[in-house]
Amino acid sequence: MADDKREDRKRAGGYGEGDVAPSMSVADVAREAEELGPGVTSADILALAGADPVLELRGLHAGYGAMDILHGVDLAIGRGRSLCLVGPNGAGKSTVLHSIFGFTKIKAGKIISLGRDVTHLTSSAKLKDARIAYILQDNSIFPDMTVEENLLMGGYLLADRGKAKEATEHIFARYDRLAKRRRERAGILSGGERRLLEISRALIMDPQVLLVDEPSIGLEPRMIDMVFEILADLRDAQGKTIIMVEQNARRGLEFADIGYVMVAGRVALAARGADLLSDPQVGRLFLGG
Repeated sequence: MADDKREDRKRAGGYGEGDVAPSMSVADVAREAEELGPGVTSADILALAGADPVLELRGLHAGYGAMDILHGVDLAIGRGRSLCLVGPNGAGKSTVLHSIFGFTKIKAGKIISLGRDVTHLTSSAKLKDARIAYILQDNSIFPDMTVEENLLMGGYLLADRGKAKEATEHIFARYDRLAKRRRERAGILSGGERRLLEISRALIMDPQVLLVDEPSIGLEPRMIDMVFEILADLRDAQGKTIIMVEQNARRGLEFADIGYVMVAGRVALAARGADLLSDPQVGRLFLGG
């Protein structure tokens, strides 16, 4: 099983571009995406997840204020595996991450973490007690603080500040690029270094699940490679579970064990990332060919 998993990743490990087909409007993509399939059952979702899912969504309905965005979303992912959400703009991909972390209004359904119902926990409780961390799409570093101070901010929920300091030193031992800059202002870092700092800060609380929103956005190709290598190491060597939204659909599916295609707040297709990459309809709509 482990060898098959590694082989799957190897086959899907190329470099590629791709979001929506450039000759089609967003409305056209959304309309055709709705015809991809009849939808995905909860049994399909669980079969893809692997044994003993570390996180599940069960029939989740959620949105912002009076606006409903998600309409009965199921999701399941096992420990040490990765899942990428792709789909047209407005499909609800980032709303899935927001809902897991407590940024939306949950209307119905459940969020289960390690067998525990965490649906209505606050974001702070999701991080501290459910071990779920969210790495934001937007630049979220504190530019006037040092790299070290930014990392220590990641442990703001820890009563023992010594534990935050210890975790920070582990980060510096692992990522020499940050260690060399530990006393410099974070605002002078390159885009890739800032992304590394954001990921590293999320690790201070030792989360089991990482919610990663658009990790490649705004980065040059070599920095994108670095970020995905870091995420792969967290998944493969440290057993972190990663749920990702990625604008470069091809790169996200190359990385992911599992891919979901979302349309209009629902999961329209779910399969291994490698299988979605080879699906001609998915390729035409989201991979630029």
